[in-house]
Amino acid sequence: MAPLSHPSIQDGWFREISSQWPGQAMTLKVNKILHVEKSLYQDVLVFESETYGNVLVLDGVIQCTERDEFSYQEMIAHLPLASHPNPKKVLVIGGGDGGVVREVLKHESVEEVVLCDIDEAVIRVSKIYLPHMAVLLDSPKVRVFVGDGFKFLADNEATYDVIITDSSDPVGPAESLFQKPYFQLLHDALTPGGHISTQGECLWLHLPLISQLRNMTAEIFPISQYAYTTIPTYPSGQIGFMVCSKDPSRNLSEPLRKVPGTRYYNENIHRCAFVLPEFARAILARGKDIRPVFGRAAAALKALEEGKKTRKILLLGSGFVARPCAEYVVRDPTNELTIACRTLSSAAALADGLPNAAAISLDVNSTEALDAQVAVHDLVISLIPYTYHAAVIKSAIKGKTHVVTTSYVSPAMRELDEETKRAGIVVMNEIGLDPGIDHLYAVKTISEVHEKGGKIKQFLSYCGGLPAPECSGNPLGYKFSWSSRGVLLALLNSASYLSEGKQVDITGSDLMGYAKPYFISPAFAFVAYPNRNSVPFREFYNIPEAETIVRGTLRYQGFPEFIKALVDLGWLDATEKEWLTENLTWAEVTQRAIGANDTSER
Repeated sequence: MAPLSHPSIQDGWFREISSQWPGQAMTLKVNKILHVEKSLYQDVLVFESETYGNVLVLDGVIQCTERDEFSYQEMIAHLPLASHPNPKKVLVIGGGDGGVVREVLKHESVEEVVLCDIDEAVIRVSKIYLPHMAVLLDSPKVRVFVGDGFKFLADNEATYDVIITDSSDPVGPAESLFQKPYFQLLHDALTPGGHISTQGECLWLHLPLISQLRNMTAEIFPISQYAYTTIPTYPSGQIGFMVCSKDPSRNLSEPLRKVPGTRYYNENIHRCAFVLPEFARAILARGKDIRPVFGRAAAALKALEEGKKTRKILLLGSGFVARPCAEYVVRDPTNELTIACRTLSSAAALADGLPNAAAISLDVNSTEALDAQVAVHDLVISLIPYTYHAAVIKSAIKGKTHVVTTSYVSPAMRELDEETKRAGIVVMNEIGLDPGIDHLYAVKTISEVHEKGGKIKQFLSYCGGLPAPECSGNPLGYKFSWSSRGVLLALLNSASYLSEGKQVDITGSDLMGYAKPYFISPAFAFVAYPNRNSVPFREFYNIPEAETIVRGTLRYQGFPEFIKALVDLGWLDATEKEWLTENLTWAEVTQRAIGANDTSER
């Protein structure tokens, strides 16, 4: 039998990563995976760890470990039970591992415990791998009900003296266990003077949520308090509980009896559990947030104090460069980013995890839709194919919205120059890698030379986005980091440059024949060839004295020969072909492209 595996366990380590605690993770070294299962409700994992014994994980989040589970189980149970004068009937919702039930039965007054868990898999697996927790599930005082806790509560009004909710975090199915209707059901299922205790999240991570829980439960129960415990394998090493009572005279922080056989809980710990650190007390008691402000939040506060306005930015496109661009834009907390793609799922994937970022579906072929979105933004960053840029600029002229693209200025874009000036907007083009960074450094270097009285006689600029040598093993020695169609079509562009005062013009079909070895370092075998029209850059770069001006592209050796073969075979011919239909084999397409008699011709 093959060894078990799980996506949360890699290289012998379990990793707990969750949106509930962004920017941090919990890891445990794994000795052996014991159980993997997809139940009807969740992903169930049990593994033996090196330092915490057996570990139960649900949906990628640690629920309990043999080493530290007692802290959580004891506190969530004994805080409401020890402060109740005479708890007889107790309901536990969730907690299929049995740990809470074990603690409840330490109270002599308890006559009956009902465990209600929707997932039988948790109960079954815990009996096998966490027997010290589940040992009392078979007690004659215990009744196990597998089913929906909401329905169970609704069917058992005014029945239980204490109800304990041992839930997971408020995402997915467990989210409803942190909402007002659930707490109302808890209230109604209690006997007069009854208590509840529910998992209440971490002060370090979820203080706004805890504040909401505190305010919400205070609307239902006359007494509502937050208490906490420490436990190393829970996020940030701390977890809390909302403890409430129907009796307005009840002092939840005062234990009425000793509890035998505990490892964490005692009477003083009971009292101290309700004493909160000042940063938490300030929010829960006074609604004042005194936590440190740093990073993005500090920058946002500073911007607000300085009166900086929020800028709305529309990002068009979902290509390889879109995510890095989006990440850069939202570094500034005054920027609000809208990511627009034809499909909403693509936009949502790009926006995932980014602050101040929203996703929308937008078809740039719809002039009306494009006009509407462009008009409500201050800036459009267009990373879609260059053939759409003119349409974007036209919408920007109507909406008086600035535009940035990384593309070369096409004739269709250049025709809009006067209209953009009349609209009072900036349309910044050619500001990517190549073109872009090369422009900036060229102008910077040329200016420095001129300032020192020098002259530029020869200007050579070669750029190329190339894979690392060890990743360049394909025939092109290249990987597509932008539109593959755009890369290949660019190879058909004609080129012009100045050489010793004379203009040299090259047709697109001959371009690869002008590629020459270009030495930069012995470690790299580069070739270089001219890129588009370099002649106007004598004026653009303000170097009228230059006799040679070449802007070119760098590739690894072998690239030009392979591309030339594709050109000669007709593979880069972009004109429509009537014979090019679906269901043709590559051999049949090649036959048609090169004019062979049949597919077997050599």
